[in-house]
Amino acid sequence: MCGIVGDHGGIEPDAAARMMERLVHRGPDDEGSVEVAGSWLGHRRLSIVDVSGGKQPLVNESGDLFLVGNGEVYNQEEVREALPDVHFSTASDNEVALHLIDKFGPGELHRLRGMFAFIVAREDGRFVAARDPVGIKPLYWASRDGHTRFASELRAFDEDWQSDVQAFPPGHYWTPEDGLVRFDYAVPRDKDKLHKFDGPSEPGAQIPDEILDLIRERLIRTVERQMMGDVPVGVFLSGGLDSSLVAAIAARWYEKRGEKLKTFAVGLEDSPDLLAARAVAEHLDTEHHESVYTAEDALDALPKVVRIIENFDPSLVRSAVPNHILAEFTAKHVKVVLTGEGADEIFAGYEYLEGFGTEDDLHEELIQSIEGLHNLNLQRCDRVTMAHGLEARVPFLELDMIELGLSLPAGWKLASEDQMEKRLLRQAFDGWLPDDFLWRKKSQFGDGSGASSVLKDHMEETVSEDEFERERAEVEPSLRTREEVAYYRIFSDYLGEIRPKRTIGRFATA
Repeated sequence: MCGIVGDHGGIEPDAAARMMERLVHRGPDDEGSVEVAGSWLGHRRLSIVDVSGGKQPLVNESGDLFLVGNGEVYNQEEVREALPDVHFSTASDNEVALHLIDKFGPGELHRLRGMFAFIVAREDGRFVAARDPVGIKPLYWASRDGHTRFASELRAFDEDWQSDVQAFPPGHYWTPEDGLVRFDYAVPRDKDKLHKFDGPSEPGAQIPDEILDLIRERLIRTVERQMMGDVPVGVFLSGGLDSSLVAAIAARWYEKRGEKLKTFAVGLEDSPDLLAARAVAEHLDTEHHESVYTAEDALDALPKVVRIIENFDPSLVRSAVPNHILAEFTAKHVKVVLTGEGADEIFAGYEYLEGFGTEDDLHEELIQSIEGLHNLNLQRCDRVTMAHGLEARVPFLELDMIELGLSLPAGWKLASEDQMEKRLLRQAFDGWLPDDFLWRKKSQFGDGSGASSVLKDHMEETVSEDEFERERAEVEPSLRTREEVAYYRIFSDYLGEIRPKRTIGRFATA
């Protein structure tokens, strides 16, 4: 996992150095750069594969094509086997992208399964930038006066470039000749894939055993595929369903190898998440680590966290504060963690979704929420971990898992007073966790860890009603609460020229 920067059209050495310096936290282990036919590529590296295989920029066998990448390609072995005539010079999973582009062009990036952002330049002047279909890994870009720049984070851009910065769209590649081109989607466009399974789908309807088997097998395969690397892989364990299932799968994977999984939890003393995670870890027999923080710790971290996540949405900030504390603590033990991100969007885990009374309405909402993850939850997940040189992987959001989840009747996901949310997952993993944990009702991470009320009450007090009315229109759409105004003040002091509407997402409710 790394930070990348790039330029097409020419960049001054001092400007290039500044962009690289602002991303040191994403790759504290090494750096590399190359100038190619007037373009420039830069890379900050976090060592997850061995030293001989991870240094970038990567270069093809003929020495005329260079790539910098941020992310992981989980099906790299499969892609390597499909390229029998190619000489691979490193163990890096990113190298498969280099050769796909070299041999077939950037349209073939749809073969990859993983999370990634790539920038590629060739000696003949050709240039490509691309981002994975879900937008798990970040990429931003800005163009003016024949120059186009790219970076993993907003902070990398000089202040006089900030007003031009936009989020690079997931599932696209860009070339100077063709502009933006879609190469893949987070959500399948084939309606047959989205409505593959039929059957009684009203709330309470029996779910066929073969469906539950398929869900379980797919998630196991996805989690195990993401255990790749030359360093230990841990799990962020909140004690909720999603992270507990990921931990249960990873713990069994390690047990087969005679090792123990490391799990990590955070919360105020005796907070619900901390207690639940402790019990799940004991059941799974993991090497469990806890970070207990105080209300003062959360408030002290808040300004830094807003700057790190490059966002001011209240729900995002409240969850980011404990996430940041957890990531800082976890980075002392491992370089890679798995998380439960994405399960709520695929399997309808959020409480507000109980208000969707029809299958079609719920299905469309789930699609929109998945397509909007890249500049909300995934932005928070990426920033708080990479701020500490820690890589977060999200097995629920592999394309195979998304496709399966959306191919199931939405009626099986509808929750009500008589039917708990995410029963598909709960039933699929019956026996993997004690019932108390398997059927534990969901709480938002900021709530379960104890951060929400602490932050909300304090930040509201810093903004009067008069100030709220005066300042709320500074952003389009308008700021919604006094708490959000307080967070926006921190954001604007740090990234004052960034246009939020072009770069970040906001939840429907504050």
